[in-house]
Amino acid sequence: MRKIIAAINMTLDGFCDHTSGIADKEIHQHYADLLRTADAALYGRITYQLMEYWRTVLEKPTDDPEMNDFAIAIDGTPKIVFSRTLKNLDWKSAKLATRDLNSEVLELKQQVGKNVFVCSPSLILALTKAKLIDEFQLCVHPIIAGSGLVLFEDIKEKINLHLTDTKRFGCGAVILYYKPKHLG
Repeated sequence: MRKIIAAINMTLDGFCDHTSGIADKEIHQHYADLLRTADAALYGRITYQLMEYWRTVLEKPTDDPEMNDFAIAIDGTPKIVFSRTLKNLDWKSAKLATRDLNSEVLELKQQVGKNVFVCSPSLILALTKAKLIDEFQLCVHPIIAGSGLVLFEDIKEKINLHLTDTKRFGCGAVILYYKPKHLG
């Protein structure tokens, strides 16, 4: 059975924004390694379109080997995109979901294989409400953004989590690994 893992960057004040974090070599390498442990990454339309940037890095590599490595890793990771407006995708490793989020995730969860990462705030929120997340990997950056998209803004009931691990980065970011207590 696969694990469904919410993996996202956020600021100290709880906002999710890929442009507000610290994108240094160490963090790029961490996420490249993480993607290599995935059978799939789930994206909503907005985050997917942000991630399409990495295709340009594949076409024209940078002077940063870790950025280039991340571009290779994300390109090789199968992506399932949930969108009401996109009709087709031209990234070879991406496909549009054909069912609703919960049905798609329940089927993925039942299969044997590697982890499935949920990488969009809207999908993380919906799957948290449905109690389908097995682990949260929240990379908290030492930044106070002051505004933005709040990850757990619409959660109406208390969810108890158990801290299972942490990982510190030289830039001051920390990944907090949590497991929902209802999973034991």
